[in-house]
Amino acid sequence: MSMSSGTGGTGGTKERLVVIGGDAAGMSAASQARRMRGPDELEIVAFERGHFTSYSACGIPYWVGGDVPERDRLIARTPAEHRERDIDLRMRTEVVEIDVEGARVRSRNLETGAEEWTPYDKLVIATGARPIRPDLPGADAPGVHGVQTLDDGQALLDTLAATEGRRAVVVGAGYIGVEMAEALINRGYEVTVVNRGREPMSTLDPDMGRLVHEAMEGMGITMVNDAAVTKLLTGDDGRVRAVATEDAEYPADVVVLGIGVRPETTLAGAAGLPLGEHGGLLTDLAMRVRGHEDIWAGGDCVEVLDLVSGRERHIALGTHANKHGQVIGANVGGGYATFPGVVGTAVSKVCDLEIARTGLRDKDARRAGLQFETVTIESTSRAGYYPNAALMTVKMLAERRTGRLLGVQIVGREGAAKRVDIAAVALTAGMTVEQMTALDLGYAPPFSPVWDPILVAARKATAAVRARGA
Repeated sequence: MSMSSGTGGTGGTKERLVVIGGDAAGMSAASQARRMRGPDELEIVAFERGHFTSYSACGIPYWVGGDVPERDRLIARTPAEHRERDIDLRMRTEVVEIDVEGARVRSRNLETGAEEWTPYDKLVIATGARPIRPDLPGADAPGVHGVQTLDDGQALLDTLAATEGRRAVVVGAGYIGVEMAEALINRGYEVTVVNRGREPMSTLDPDMGRLVHEAMEGMGITMVNDAAVTKLLTGDDGRVRAVATEDAEYPADVVVLGIGVRPETTLAGAAGLPLGEHGGLLTDLAMRVRGHEDIWAGGDCVEVLDLVSGRERHIALGTHANKHGQVIGANVGGGYATFPGVVGTAVSKVCDLEIARTGLRDKDARRAGLQFETVTIESTSRAGYYPNAALMTVKMLAERRTGRLLGVQIVGREGAAKRVDIAAVALTAGMTVEQMTALDLGYAPPFSPVWDPILVAARKATAAVRARGA
């Protein structure tokens, strides 16, 4: 091993910032810090083990499915562009150890195997999340893919191009699962989704997930619910050939794991940094790792405060990661910024079905010890007489007695999903459902009925709260 040269950690006047992870949070932090402090004041060294930086992981299913024609359209900033901004970005280099006591990291060049120690004055951990791979026979066989990085997406596309069969099995029916099911349908595959839950989209309550289930089957996707995968079967060539549950086998020429992700905190845990109950790093409002003055963390490797329940959650979203990076960069650069928390807003789609949620589900509210009322309404995206008005279902939770909005879920066609943003703002502001009924929302027949679906649900929720004697 060699010791990396530089002034960081050596008592010189120039500080060194080391960033682990070259995607949204890490490079947003590096870029923001660079905007605030020039190279004469702050040296920035960033490590990325993959081939790409600053890309949209959320766009990978749409690239795989052909909606995005080129991989490079998902890349916001290339390594060369970062280097032009005086960031020493080291690609295909993995940090394998954090020495907190010695304020240094050990890295390994994945092309040459060479290792070195790099000291730091300030450290940013942005190691992201890793796809959950079931500990089952055959899970690592050729033809089985997780989809988290651009490298993963390219590997899946390479497999699809080299595979003659047209049968695909997606394991899991969360956001990644349903988005990859759509991508494979678009590629002309026969798609089966094997899901251990009662209904797809466990981020929704089961009654709303049932709507997704029915729509997916209407699109030609075979849904298998309440089914736990027991093993992945392989052929004589070692490639995956089927997915097995206790009751059946589902032939597969390719398998995509859409079970979800976990925070990638192996390094941080080994270094003794504080982890939460979901395995993510714990930070303060400035995104500084708790108990460590010169270490920050952001993106999919951290846990965040849920502003509705008051509990820590792990939510892997690029929107949060970029905000974390901006906050970290501002603080590292000598300014001040905070990330107050989230309300848990997310949208997705499968073919023409739009799916959205924000705030708490039934079980989240019960777990938080809240008493609440639930209402569900059906409405349309536009005035009923206007062409192409589409049905949508809105479910709303309100706290009993206070009437405080707790959560909203929406399933519908065009014009449904982004209505959840109204609820996200109301949740952040701590509004009651009665206050929401007076919101001055935009109206014209091509965009909404006279009473927007969100307001219809708020009116019904207000009545339910009043009926309980609030």
